[in-house]
Amino acid sequence: MQSKNPIFARNAQFSRNGYGNFDVGTPSADQLAGMYGAPPASPAQMGRMTLDDVVVRTASLFAVVVAAAGFAWLTGLGFVAAIGAGLIGFGLAMWAQLSRKVRPGVMFAYAGFEGIFVGAISHFYELRFPGIVGSAVLGTLCAFGAMLAAYKVGAIRVTPKFTKVLIIAGLGYMVFSLVNLGIWAVTGNSVYAGGGVLAIGLSLVGVVLASLFLVLDFDYIERGIRNGVPQREAWRAAFGLVVTLVWLYLEILRLLAILRGND
Repeated sequence: MQSKNPIFARNAQFSRNGYGNFDVGTPSADQLAGMYGAPPASPAQMGRMTLDDVVVRTASLFAVVVAAAGFAWLTGLGFVAAIGAGLIGFGLAMWAQLSRKVRPGVMFAYAGFEGIFVGAISHFYELRFPGIVGSAVLGTLCAFGAMLAAYKVGAIRVTPKFTKVLIIAGLGYMVFSLVNLGIWAVTGNSVYAGGGVLAIGLSLVGVVLASLFLVLDFDYIERGIRNGVPQREAWRAAFGLVVTLVWLYLEILRLLAILRGND
């Protein structure tokens, strides 16, 4: 990934601290000694993405998701309004993901609308199945930890073939979900209605896909830091992680609801 670094042009410190900027003219022996003895610049000082950048941005986006979800939960937002917020969130996610320009404003807008959707849906399921939201949150955290551990120990390796197959599967699942939503909106029926083996199987597919997409997020973050991408790309990395975690939570929530509905 190619990048430009405008920070060097704006920050006067980079012309004084010996990180590679030289004054016009022949430097003296003392100046050369100072230059070579200066500490190396850190990624943050060079305007490169760091893990801290990703963590801070992920936390800020999640804070908006949680706040919006709390608002929807406490106000008892209707199901139709929740679906509308979810569709708007989906559109904003596509805009942020496909845009060549990093758009933090769009990402925060997504976090708000998606948070409303998550809060309303969670409240709906919690009223029907008390305790299900806590179980879904715990399941999401466990899946996140398991996939991170599997990625770190090399149990799951991100190869071009793995990435291609997973993206195709993810796109196929997204198309299926949109078609199913359209059928539900027109007829009131859904493949998940009534539970059963098919509904459980499809929900398991969603959970597995979302979990595997976490591995792609981890790899994207690691490669970005290693390759020294611009600091602004931390927004894109954080956004991808938030989108995947929200998706995973919703899939686990639906799976638990189907399982408890079959009891």
